[in-house]
Amino acid sequence: MKIYNSIEEFSPEFNVALTLGTFDGVHIGHQSILKQLNQDAKKIGGESVLLTFYPHPRHVLFPDDQKLKLLTTIEERSKMLESYGLQHLIVQEFTPAFSRIKAVNFVRDVLVNKLKVKKLIIGYDHHFGRNREGNFEDLLKLSDLYSYSIEKIEPQRFKDISVSSSKIRKLIINNEIEEATDYLGHSFCLKGKVVKGKQNGSKIGFPTANIQIENKWKLIPNDGVYAVMVTHNTVKYSAMMNIGCNPTFDSKQRTLEVHILDFNQDIYGDELRVEFVKRIREEKKFHSEQELKDTLRIDENKVRNLLK
Repeated sequence: MKIYNSIEEFSPEFNVALTLGTFDGVHIGHQSILKQLNQDAKKIGGESVLLTFYPHPRHVLFPDDQKLKLLTTIEERSKMLESYGLQHLIVQEFTPAFSRIKAVNFVRDVLVNKLKVKKLIIGYDHHFGRNREGNFEDLLKLSDLYSYSIEKIEPQRFKDISVSSSKIRKLIINNEIEEATDYLGHSFCLKGKVVKGKQNGSKIGFPTANIQIENKWKLIPNDGVYAVMVTHNTVKYSAMMNIGCNPTFDSKQRTLEVHILDFNQDIYGDELRVEFVKRIREEKKFHSEQELKDTLRIDENKVRNLLK
């Protein structure tokens, strides 16, 4: 997959089958769009292209409200899009000026004159242009004038509920990790570097890797203990993760710590990928280190049984 850092960098010498949107999480609805996009690109003898925006439009349009956390960073999204067969990814910086482009001008100047779109595929609820004024009907009206064909992909449903990134975020915030996985079509994951911690886990026989997340907009699940799968240097391990402030040790700093089962390597500075499988329990303060150790053994047995 080829990545372009702006619309200006993209100058196609092939027939363009295009979709556009944030595609946060690359969930099962996005996957159906990508599948159709790749099929249609082949039909027109062309290649598949996604126009996406960074930062997220809400972070730009409402600078005082940064509460929206995202399922995927732009780097995570790029890798996932490539795994679903996308051939070209245009990451356009989203700015206040860009947000003020009228819908009809966006179609003419961006989609047609710059991106040379021949086939356009969009999700059922896609809006674009100034104040989100443009929609599928507008694109359909302009398709004859600008000689492109257009197709709308209806919502993908799981248990009779239409799938969206916002619904998946709510599931994770509500600790419904397994249902979020069903909506995504893959595990919710995060990546980060291993940094030095306070070594409290090692003292009680459960050494942990402290993971540092750099992206301020990345959604982090609630405090608690989780069954997870950890990938280190392409090798996958079963693990349990604690998110929280370690109240038994009177810590005030929120950390993400992962205890990798049957693992004994020095991995400081390395990157880990963590896939969430299930929330085991909430974080709690124990009366003694021994009570904490006893509970962690129970947690470990649950995790081993769940992940084996």
